[in-house]
Amino acid sequence: MNDHDFPSDAQEVTPVTTTSETRPMYWSVRRELWENRSIYLAPLIVAAVVLLAMLLGTFGLPRKMRTLPTLTPARQHAVVARPFQMAPAPIMLASFIVGMFFSLDALCGERRDRSILFWKSMPVSDRTTVLSKFLIPVAVLPVIALALSAIVQVILLFASTVVLAGARINPAPLWTEFRFVQGVPIMVYGLTVHALWFAPIYAWLLLLSAWVRRAPFLWAVLPPFLLFAVERILFRTFRPFSSFVRYRITGAMSEAFALEGTGGNIDRYTQLSPARFLASPGLWVGLLFAALFLVAAIRLRRNREPI
Repeated sequence: MNDHDFPSDAQEVTPVTTTSETRPMYWSVRRELWENRSIYLAPLIVAAVVLLAMLLGTFGLPRKMRTLPTLTPARQHAVVARPFQMAPAPIMLASFIVGMFFSLDALCGERRDRSILFWKSMPVSDRTTVLSKFLIPVAVLPVIALALSAIVQVILLFASTVVLAGARINPAPLWTEFRFVQGVPIMVYGLTVHALWFAPIYAWLLLLSAWVRRAPFLWAVLPPFLLFAVERILFRTFRPFSSFVRYRITGAMSEAFALEGTGGNIDRYTQLSPARFLASPGLWVGLLFAALFLVAAIRLRRNREPI
């Protein structure tokens, strides 16, 4: 071997360094899932109950299928597809309720159990902490609800097929009327628009959780009820606060979907109105207030101590 095969004293050997991303936002979201199992357990329990009830209902499906020839095409579609379309509704409602209760306790709970002292000692900013908690109801819970809804529908579809085959009834109308492949994008659209529409509600509850010292649920419930009562006493027909709350809760359906003549069934792309939803002032005003509430919650958490 020659001398030039070895590094001389004059040569510098550059050490090989590796860097890894800590991904604080990712691990902060994972932390919420570890500490709050109700985020996925509550929708899972609701999905199991819905699935059990719907599976019991499949035993009456052969009788319904035998009456299809006597019904109009629209009625046939409603009889076959409506149970499958309604199955995800309780799961999505449960995810919305879990998101509200999670947001209401997210920042107050860490002060109550004094874990805020530990987490403030970690290299995670208040902004990352608050935004990770905000992502749970806005992004994580809708994904969980979508996955559970799709699984429930698939199980129901195959179970119904088995029941019909056992009763010697052709299951082809079942697969024709229930448009599962078309329904999944519609569910994605519905969960997305509701997550954006409810964003100011979740952000307000996070702000409330960062502000109050105890009983955040009472602070969230009593003031609106008092306003409802005062409004009902002072005004007979003009009730702006009630109209505003009703619009904030149910407005996503009227703004994002064409509901006229649907009978409650949304299973066609023509019933979606994304352009009208994106042009809705209620969406953008709500997102603006959501941003303001989040900024205020971040500033409050920065100065908060254990209760």
